[in-house]
Amino acid sequence: MSRIIPEAVPTGNVLPEKVDVVVIGGGIVGACTALTLAERGVSVALCEKGLIGGEQSGRNWGWVRQMGRDPSELPLAIESLALWKGMNSRIGDETGFRQTGIAYLCRNRRQEADYEAWLVHARAFGLDSRLLKSEELGQQFPGITGDFTAALHTSTDGRAEPLKATPAIARGAMRAGAHVLTGCAVRSIERTAGAISGVVTERGPIACSSVVLAGGAWSRLFSGNMGVDFPQLKILASVARATSVEGVPDMPVGADNFSFRRRLDGSFTVAMRNANVAPIVPDSFRLFTDFMPTLIKSWRELTLRVGNHFIQEWRTPKRWAADDITPFEQVRILDPAPYERFNREGFAHLVKAFPAFAKSRLTQSWAGLIDVTPDAVPVIGPVPGNPGFYIASGFSGHGFGIGPGAGKLMADLVTGDRPTIDPALFRFERFRKTKAA
Repeated sequence: MSRIIPEAVPTGNVLPEKVDVVVIGGGIVGACTALTLAERGVSVALCEKGLIGGEQSGRNWGWVRQMGRDPSELPLAIESLALWKGMNSRIGDETGFRQTGIAYLCRNRRQEADYEAWLVHARAFGLDSRLLKSEELGQQFPGITGDFTAALHTSTDGRAEPLKATPAIARGAMRAGAHVLTGCAVRSIERTAGAISGVVTERGPIACSSVVLAGGAWSRLFSGNMGVDFPQLKILASVARATSVEGVPDMPVGADNFSFRRRLDGSFTVAMRNANVAPIVPDSFRLFTDFMPTLIKSWRELTLRVGNHFIQEWRTPKRWAADDITPFEQVRILDPAPYERFNREGFAHLVKAFPAFAKSRLTQSWAGLIDVTPDAVPVIGPVPGNPGFYIASGFSGHGFGIGPGAGKLMADLVTGDRPTIDPALFRFERFRKTKAA
């Protein structure tokens, strides 16, 4: 295992006295929100407790896909792809985005039927997704072996570099006029006459009228201190890096038990698909009823695990004052240990499917904590009962790909512009049991 270090973002140390909007969290959604707001002439401060892109935004697979999305996310995924295609030119920087296509391989008729059912939604949105038959696999996927019967393929999907993309977007936001602050945790939100009037950071206060919480896996903890019960749990995903080989597809490819993506330097990001760890923590019991339907549906993909996470979260304070040192300052970056068995098994499955990878070797492994909601669809919108407070979180492993569209939608909502995506699909209050103080 080795540390995941995103590209540097040369931020300043001077805190602005006042801005229109404070964005909490320097992941891809927070960075895209700040970029869009700054481009519209809105004064914005992006506050990150650690490094820009230091957590899941820098640890994911790097897939940019419309394919396989929940129907409610498809409009956001389509808009995000369009934004990804123009992002390098827009910010004058390299995100690593390349439009290569993406494919999911099938082993049996049941998997094909699942993808055929999804294609009904794809056609409704005009996507170019199609199911490749067995006779087409050899041409589309050089070096493939095994019992694959078909593949769901979307030629317009692509890939980007997690360790490059979010820092590059944050640098673009700075060039557009945003204040980007790292090592600057937001401790609390201040209100005047019931409306947001500012935030208190570890370096001092910033006056503002709106706050966007894009805190990823930290969002439930932060909002809980405000009396907002945001239903969110964390899933641990393990990933590895493999050395370069030739004679394999250039596009990201996944099957039921492996996935791979070529990186810009020629090496590969590999993982065992449909295999994640669900740490048992106190919130697992508090939110049991909320998440039970998803757990039943996805039990084959999750390994429940009791470990240090339970004790760590049990000891983490749930309430603090503006002058207290917060959990966000005590843990700057979530850097969990990977579940190495998944990485080894996933790579072994990959070698069986594409024997060329037998010449490759694993050189690095890491893990990230994915923020998930009960329906695996994010919350993007205002929090009822909290004027000026917005949440963009719970992306359930989809945030990197749909981050640009999510940032644009959030900027539309904050500024009152008419959104091109229906925000009702992502409203906070869809969770029946959630409440706002």
